[in-house]
Amino acid sequence: MTRDSRKQFTLQAVKARAGGILQITFADGEEMQVDIDPIVERSPVLSPLLDAAVFKRAKLGEWGGSVKWSGDALELAADNLRARAIEQAGGYSHETLMEWMHRHGLTQQAAADALDMSRRMLAYYLSGEKPVPRTVGLACLGWEVEQRLAA
Repeated sequence: MTRDSRKQFTLQAVKARAGGILQITFADGEEMQVDIDPIVERSPVLSPLLDAAVFKRAKLGEWGGSVKWSGDALELAADNLRARAIEQAGGYSHETLMEWMHRHGLTQQAAADALDMSRRMLAYYLSGEKPVPRTVGLACLGWEVEQRLAA
């Protein structure tokens, strides 16, 4: 495994809280809470995490790239945890933007054109290097509405 130098996806600390909540701190200084119960419910291999005794043993994975519990099967990637935390807080994550592009079969250039931004700025959002502004998330929703109305 190679070290992820992207601070926004490198964990520095993790603490298991009650109710399936992880308190996570990233190398860029962001501290977030994420409820992992919805993730566990969609992935049967993670079901041991529903046991509070197992869940409370959360620890940092190698180089801060994940949160691990006992066993290789019980691991969640830092970038996915950050995306879920952002979305659970009502924001738009880099993964939300990627899913929007995939759903509509858009290339980076086509997505940038649709959102009236440079391809470079879109790349910053997709990489997680810059947070996706609410205006961009709302523009994606508005674009979908326009496409439905035009059909």
